[in-house]
Amino acid sequence: MIFEKPLVPGKLIKRYKRFLADVKLEDGSVITAHCTNSGSMKSCIEEGAPVMLTRHNDPKRKTQYTWEMIYLNGDWIGINTSVPNILAFEAIRDSRIKKLAGYDRVKREVKFGDSRFDIFAENESEKCFVEVKNVTLKEGKYARFPDAVTSRGLKHLNTLIEVKKQGMRAVMLYIIQRMDVEVFAPAKEIDPAYSNKLKEAYQKGVEIIPMQAKVSPEKIELLRELPFEI
Repeated sequence: MIFEKPLVPGKLIKRYKRFLADVKLEDGSVITAHCTNSGSMKSCIEEGAPVMLTRHNDPKRKTQYTWEMIYLNGDWIGINTSVPNILAFEAIRDSRIKKLAGYDRVKREVKFGDSRFDIFAENESEKCFVEVKNVTLKEGKYARFPDAVTSRGLKHLNTLIEVKKQGMRAVMLYIIQRMDVEVFAPAKEIDPAYSNKLKEAYQKGVEIIPMQAKVSPEKIELLRELPFEI
């Protein structure tokens, strides 16, 4: 995913009300940016750290900027939760994820039962539902999900189990937008219910694919699949 326009640099002042962040721009002005990440953002937020924003010209928006990434520990971390869906769609469409290659038709936002999955892919021989999650939480060498209790994530796992029961392929695709981790694992202490359900889903045939992305102000690209522990 390549950013079409240059990002706007600044320094984080504070994040508040979950969806808002005050940022000091290079010219000294202070603006309020939209934060798409509804989680705790534990381990990927630090007041005073460099950030990058996209600027929008839509007069209907309440905020003119969207917070895209933050610079911590010598590298950029992507915090925009809409980016993983774009990365995943482009990669599956172009067969750039080895385990999800070979699909002729790829769609976004497709319903199954009472859930809506991020991606649906099919070819002549199989159908596949993919749920995409953004991962930013770091604990040592581990990238973990979620960083806050997620009832929606639990619902998706239950529906993926049903997808698999009906003979289709069911995939949890975790997009890890930071390079300072080596292994993916669920955040058992934060959300034990999600962790237990992920283990159950895996035992029932739901696939787990953690993909690590390199984040920069110019582009964000998927680099490699990480091992996982559940």
